[in-house]
Amino acid sequence: MYSKNTIKLIALAAMIIISSNSFSQTNNIERSKKISNEEKARFDARAANENISLASFNFQVTYYRCKWSIDPAVRYINGEVTCYFKTRTNASNIVYDFTNQLTVDSVVYHNQQVIFSQQSNKTLTINFPSVINKGKLDSVAVYYHGVPPSSGDFTGGFTQTSHNGKPVIWTLSEPYGASGWWPCRNGLDDKADSMDIYITYPSQYKASSNGVNVYTISNGNSLTSFYKHRYPIASYLVAFAVTNFNVLTSSVLINGQSMPVLQYVYPENTTDFQNSTPLVQNALQLYSSYFGAYPFVNEKYAQTQFGWGGGMEHQTNSFITSTGTNLITHEMGHQWVGDKVTCGSWQDIWLNEGFATWLADMFYPEKTDIATYKANVGSDLSYIVSQAGGSVWVNDTTNSSRIFDSRLSYAKGAFLLRMLRFTLGDSLFFKGINQYLTDPKLTYGFARTADLQRNLQNVSGQNLNYFFNQWFLGEGYPTFTVNWKDSSNGKLYFTISQKTSKSTSVKFFKVPLPVKLSNSANTNDTTIILACLRNNQEFVVNDPGFTVAKVAIDPDKYLISKNNKVVNQQSKRAMAKVSVHPNPVSTTANVVLENFKGNVLLELFDNNANAVWSKQVRIQQSSANIQIPFSAFIHGTYKLLVTDKNGMKHTVAIVK
Repeated sequence: MYSKNTIKLIALAAMIIISSNSFSQTNNIERSKKISNEEKARFDARAANENISLASFNFQVTYYRCKWSIDPAVRYINGEVTCYFKTRTNASNIVYDFTNQLTVDSVVYHNQQVIFSQQSNKTLTINFPSVINKGKLDSVAVYYHGVPPSSGDFTGGFTQTSHNGKPVIWTLSEPYGASGWWPCRNGLDDKADSMDIYITYPSQYKASSNGVNVYTISNGNSLTSFYKHRYPIASYLVAFAVTNFNVLTSSVLINGQSMPVLQYVYPENTTDFQNSTPLVQNALQLYSSYFGAYPFVNEKYAQTQFGWGGGMEHQTNSFITSTGTNLITHEMGHQWVGDKVTCGSWQDIWLNEGFATWLADMFYPEKTDIATYKANVGSDLSYIVSQAGGSVWVNDTTNSSRIFDSRLSYAKGAFLLRMLRFTLGDSLFFKGINQYLTDPKLTYGFARTADLQRNLQNVSGQNLNYFFNQWFLGEGYPTFTVNWKDSSNGKLYFTISQKTSKSTSVKFFKVPLPVKLSNSANTNDTTIILACLRNNQEFVVNDPGFTVAKVAIDPDKYLISKNNKVVNQQSKRAMAKVSVHPNPVSTTANVVLENFKGNVLLELFDNNANAVWSKQVRIQQSSANIQIPFSAFIHGTYKLLVTDKNGMKHTVAIVK
């Protein structure tokens, strides 16, 4: 990254635009834990029932048309799901993920019913009358009904509950819950190019779902709402909710394009959501300015209130329980990271959750509340280093506690981005993130961490293997010791040593280490960046132009580290002295200066404190003689002040 002993002086005028909520640092961590715990809970609930996707790999979904009849007062679904698919191989059958607790009435292929079977492993096998050739676009419709499996009212999937005495049904399918209420491919490997959703429900209610509400029509005592979505979508991001919603309608300008902003809220919470509308609009504009236009700008952004303890990033429609700023911005951020680009494995869940956590912090510009910002960054860092080990990479995808670890997947994942931003600088970092989000191989598809690294490397020209090996795959953190001393030759000397908390994983962390230098009064300071490439590395830095009295390691907390130590090794500077010879003096006298350094100002004042003479000299040696023509002054006592960057000395001269 930098050559040996290379120093970069950086004026940190523009600090990282990450801040925090207007709450305490403890609450900041608790909210992060709360979000991750909710993700874990629904993983546990669904994984026990749906396991992982067992759909066959011989077809790829291109389009879903879903028709669902729902009454929020009755836990029941009547469905018709038509899937357009393209075969990857010659196929005599295809296999969906689908619960065996719902009854399939029939499967229709080319207007004829075909043979199917529901398996105990929660799959639906559809047999075709003849082999479908590889590469053919075809379709099949599944008709079904019943009571979806229940994992409890607050564990996701298909949930019926109530609010303020009114019934509500809502769905939440991450990670595997979609197959509990509709037949689909249910893994992190396939997205439908588009879908249409028709929801029929009693007329006293309203429905919310993905995409654009093209129309709502009356059918006697029921309504049917048609939602059209024309962006690729993973099955776990499909959702609907039905209850007596109030619908708040506003709009926002995204890169000059007006887009609807809708909020489906319980009537009893209408005021809270109305008050949060400006926040929603501002966050949409902020994220669009940094990461490209809102990914579904041709349709809408919506929020739907539901009964879960937190939120869920359903595509175009964040389901949230309340109007907390952190929750709103976290779930909205997922529209870019999680929906537009979705992690391709639970090993890389930080690409969803670490990013969203960082985006929620980023919403608060530093200048809004710098004190809270610094406190929250500090508390997040303390949380990360509260344990010696742990990688952002998930090494056990069968363990929900490991996948949704709030310290690693969320907090450390977010700090990984903070460190990348500091390492690359704002320009390259944001350019790299934008290239990642618009990469044709990834956009509206799936990504792994290697894809993010590839795009950041392409933009920066830097090999980031060391960074991802240390901070993504590796465990632990460094502890730095900075030994430093000043010298009389205008140089500062540093030796940087490092110990790691998990040396069996990472023996040495290569980092650009920020070191802040300041004088004793804190009136002058500068920050240098020392490129630490090996242990016990030595650096020589030019004098910053003031006497360095204090050295601080990474004061703005751009790196993950703990228990850092500064050791001042410099010997005491010989005391500066000034004397006049001869004294008293009648004509000319020599002023002897000892241990003054650099630019030195001599000033002579009479008894009335009037300056009668001054001279500035530059001294390179440990002592010097300066002549003063005292014959020009009247008899009396004079005060001589001698000042250099280290301070001031004075003496008295008597003119006889």
